[in-house]
Amino acid sequence: MRLRFPLLAPFAALALLLAACGDNKTAPAASSTAATPAASKKIVLGFVAKANSNAVFQVARVGAEAAAKDLSKQLNLDISIDWRTPNDENAQMQADNIETLVTTGASGIAVSCSDANKVTDAINHAVASGIPVVTFDSDAPKSNRFAIYGTDDEKCGQQVMADLAKIMNGRGVVAILAGNPNAPNLQKRVQGVKDEAKKYPGITILNVFNHKETAADAAAAVEQAMQANPQITGWAMIGGWPLFTDNALKWAPGTVKCVSVDALPAQLAYVRDGHVQELLAQQCYEWGNATVHLLVDKIVNSKTPPAAFVPSDLVPVTKDNVEAYAKNWDVWLPKK
Repeated sequence: MRLRFPLLAPFAALALLLAACGDNKTAPAASSTAATPAASKKIVLGFVAKANSNAVFQVARVGAEAAAKDLSKQLNLDISIDWRTPNDENAQMQADNIETLVTTGASGIAVSCSDANKVTDAINHAVASGIPVVTFDSDAPKSNRFAIYGTDDEKCGQQVMADLAKIMNGRGVVAILAGNPNAPNLQKRVQGVKDEAKKYPGITILNVFNHKETAADAAAAVEQAMQANPQITGWAMIGGWPLFTDNALKWAPGTVKCVSVDALPAQLAYVRDGHVQELLAQQCYEWGNATVHLLVDKIVNSKTPPAAFVPSDLVPVTKDNVEAYAKNWDVWLPKK
């Protein structure tokens, strides 16, 4: 399923890119695979995301399962998703789950790495066993994965800070909310925020606040930081963890400015009430959907993308477009 909403124009470009992966031609994927020996093949794709407790990965799962269903019909294959994600972040459990997928004979594996150092050996073992691996959202750059799909994390951090600085009129004290300190994608975002902040003499970066990646832990980190540092006038949230819970931001709307990554339904409420001035939506549905396309093209056609990094753009969400963007969720996660 490829969604077609005005706010999601990058998806159309991605579809064209995936159709051309590993080839300068743009022949439809279905025609390029119809006559392959894999036509009757059962394909099991193992997915090891960071945490089931993080809603962005629930959306990624929906996207992966939709792609598996669609490609099964298009290519006359039996494609299924074996979802093996820890409930909360646990890099060692991720590594163990990758090893389990090798043992059970997965056809391909997708991983969002909580700690690249702890999962690289498991990824390399899978590849050495003949199982292609792609990462999404958070990479293991020293591993033998064939591609990474997701946000350009350094640019993401830069965009968070640039937009926040504009909202703050170039002046104030900024705190960075940064989640897991060992996650390579978040490390790059933090660096992007810091690098961009240097362009604004009136902006001071107070500190980086790390925390366990649950809504409760993130909200507690924000509250404790504000109590200890009342001079904070802006938050650069490189992940939207605290916004998954109610009443996480204790200041009066507008008194402290905030730009956050991610734009799930619960987080949209903070834009509506004025606590958050802008959300930068990652295309987490595509973390699953596009990654399945990459894996299937690799397995069926031995194709890889022209470049190992397949970028996914951020979608700004403000009061001006929050209601239009919210309609996407009726498709991605329909209410039962």
